[in-house]
Amino acid sequence: MKQAEIGVIGLGVMGSSLSLNFASKGFNVSVYNRLIPEEKHVLDNFSNRIEEGMSVNIFTDLEDFVASLERPRKILMMIKAGSAIDAVTEVLLPFLSEGDVLIDGGNSHYLDTNRRVAVLKQKNIHFMGCGISGGESGALKGPSIMPGGTKDNYKHLAPFLEAIAAKDKQGLACCTHIGPEGSGHFVKMIHNGIEYAEMQLLAELYGLLSTSKTNEDIAQIFKTWNTTYLNSYLLEITIDILEKKENEVYVLDTILDKAGNKGTGSWSAKTAFNLGTVNTMMSAAVFARYISSFKSRRVAMSKRIYKNIESNESFDIDMLERAYRFARIINQHQGFELIKEASNTYNWDLNLSEIARIWTNGCIIRSKFMEDSITVFKVHDNYLDSKSILEQLISDEPAIKQSIMLSMLNRVAFDTFWAAYSYWVAMSSKKLPANLIQAQRDYFGAHTYERVDAPEGQFFHTNWYSS
Repeated sequence: MKQAEIGVIGLGVMGSSLSLNFASKGFNVSVYNRLIPEEKHVLDNFSNRIEEGMSVNIFTDLEDFVASLERPRKILMMIKAGSAIDAVTEVLLPFLSEGDVLIDGGNSHYLDTNRRVAVLKQKNIHFMGCGISGGESGALKGPSIMPGGTKDNYKHLAPFLEAIAAKDKQGLACCTHIGPEGSGHFVKMIHNGIEYAEMQLLAELYGLLSTSKTNEDIAQIFKTWNTTYLNSYLLEITIDILEKKENEVYVLDTILDKAGNKGTGSWSAKTAFNLGTVNTMMSAAVFARYISSFKSRRVAMSKRIYKNIESNESFDIDMLERAYRFARIINQHQGFELIKEASNTYNWDLNLSEIARIWTNGCIIRSKFMEDSITVFKVHDNYLDSKSILEQLISDEPAIKQSIMLSMLNRVAFDTFWAAYSYWVAMSSKKLPANLIQAQRDYFGAHTYERVDAPEGQFFHTNWYSS
C-alpha cells in the first residue's frame, strides 16, 4: 500500500469532511477512528462518502494508522478539545519519530496549545494549533484555516492546508501562517468571539422587529441589507432561517429560546480581562446566551411583572440599518484590538491585514466589511485610526441611540447594541468619572492616585480621615 501523505484522526463532522477535502485534491489520505459500538455508524457513513478515484485508507488501529504515513508524518487531530488531545497525544508518542508533526485542528485553548508545543519540543515532535472555521460545508468545500507554529513546519504543511482552504477574491488560499505557539488557536478563539456578538446583534434586531413584523417581513428587510455594505454570511443564513417552513409553519417559531455555547466566547471574554483590554460586545453576547438558558425562571418572572409595551414609535428601518452598521464596526474593532494586544504581549508579530484576508471566505464571519478591512489594516493597526470609519461611526451615532431607545420602549433586551454604544461613548470622552474611583481606592486602601496638575507617573495619597 502506498504510504499516505497526510493522516486525520477523528471522523466526526469536521474530521470526515476535511479528510474527503484532502482526498478530493488528489492527496493520499489515511484516517483513524476508534472502533467502539456507538461510533460504528461514523465509520460506515464515512466509507459511503468516499468517491471513486479518492485515495483514502481507513484504520481502527492507531499503530497501523501511524505506520501508513510517510515521514515526517503529518497528523491532523480532529477530536474534542481538552484532555482528549493530551490523551491521544500520549498514546501516539510511542509510534512517532523525531520530526513528525501533530496538528490540533479543534477549538483548543491557546494556552493549552502553548504548553503542548513546549512539551513535545523536548521530544523533538512538532505540535501545531490550527484554527479551522466554516462548519461542515466549509470543511468539505473550503474552510478558513489559521495555523500557528514555526514557519518551517508551516512550509511543510502549506501545500496540504492551502489546497483545501477556501479562496479569496484574488484566488489566494484563505490560509496563512498566523504566528508561533498557540497564536492560530488564539486567532480562532477571537474569530468565535466576534461571531458570538455578530449572531447576538442579529438576534436582537429580530427580537425588536418581531414585535410588529412577521418573519417574512424581517427576511425582506435583511435581504435588502444584504445587497449593501452589510453583506455577510451570517446575515445570509439568517434570511434563510427566517423563511424556512415545515408544514406551513416557520421552523424558527418552533425553536426553544435557549441558546447553547461551547466555551470559545467565554474564553474571549476571560482573555480580555487577562490582557487588560476590552471586548464588551463579546461578553454581552455570552451573558445573553447564559440568560436565555434560564427559561423557566424567565417565564415565571414575566408573569409577575406588568408590562406596558405598546409603543407608538414607528420602526425606522434606515435607522436600524445604520445602528447595525455601527455595532458591527465596534465589534470587529474590539476583536482585532484583542488580537493586537495578544500579539504585543506574546511577541507573536501577527499580521492583522492577513488575518482579515483569510476571514473573507470559508469562515462564519466573512463579510463585505471584512474584505474592506484588508486595506484598512495595511494602512492602520486600528479601525478608529481610519478617517472614513471614524466619520461613519460619528454619522451613525444618532441611529444607535434612537435604536436603543426604541428597544427600551418595546421592552426588548438590546445587550450588544448597548455595549457597542457605551464603549464608543467612553472611548470618545475626554473625561470619565474614573477620578472618583481612584479617590475611593485611595480612601479605603491607600492605593494612591495621579493628579491633573502633576507629571504623569507621579503618585499622591490623601489622608481622607482628617478634617
